[in-house]
Amino acid sequence: MTAADDVPAVLDGAVLDGAVLDALRRYDTPTVCNALEVVAPQRRGHGYTVFPLVCPWPDRGPVVGYARTATIRARHPADRPAAESARLRLAYYAHVAQGPGPTVTVIEDLDHTPGYGAWWGEVNTNLHKGLGSLGVITNGSIRDLDQSAEGFFMLAGSVGPSHAYVHVVDIAVTVEVAGMVVRPGDLVHADRHGAVVVPASVAARIPAAADALAAEEAKLIGPSRQPGVSYERLAEIIAGGGGSH
Repeated sequence: MTAADDVPAVLDGAVLDGAVLDALRRYDTPTVCNALEVVAPQRRGHGYTVFPLVCPWPDRGPVVGYARTATIRARHPADRPAAESARLRLAYYAHVAQGPGPTVTVIEDLDHTPGYGAWWGEVNTNLHKGLGSLGVITNGSIRDLDQSAEGFFMLAGSVGPSHAYVHVVDIAVTVEVAGMVVRPGDLVHADRHGAVVVPASVAARIPAAADALAAEEAKLIGPSRQPGVSYERLAEIIAGGGGSH
């Protein structure tokens, strides 16, 4: 949308019971991806980040939330009047604050060199946290790490010192970050490994699938950790279907 539009009444995705989101937070993002291969086989090759991103606090647990999206640029000043830019920025914050929550902000940096200027630092992490955002996923840059909002999750393309001419271009649009396409309202699961869009239609089935996969993997991992395990023993387990899905 542009500054001339009202903030859209998102959202494309379904709103899930909070218990489903709580259950998803028990798993890391690779495990969620594994489970998706079972409950939504067509999603095996897309819907997740495929390029490395920086996670400044890797020990923090996963975040799960509904996407609020925008695009930015930083290399050159905005090509719209200052008053229009200010209006668009306020519309952006209204979009971030819009329910349902919890939310995760997903920002695509459109510059030829993403991360030329950081949208994320002391000010925006605190503003977004105050508006209900759990964190950000972006191909752009982040800064002010020591001054960022406590507990605010960040997964970014780079860390840099300046915000340059960073400004909002569009809000509530489909974005692509590190190969992951995200629409406003999509359910996103993210941790230090990366992020994945979780289809609302299968989200409730992921915990059971993840637990079943873990049980299968344990059939192979357990013996592998035993002293003196032989190739023959592992081959026997694999032949019997252990560790596969």
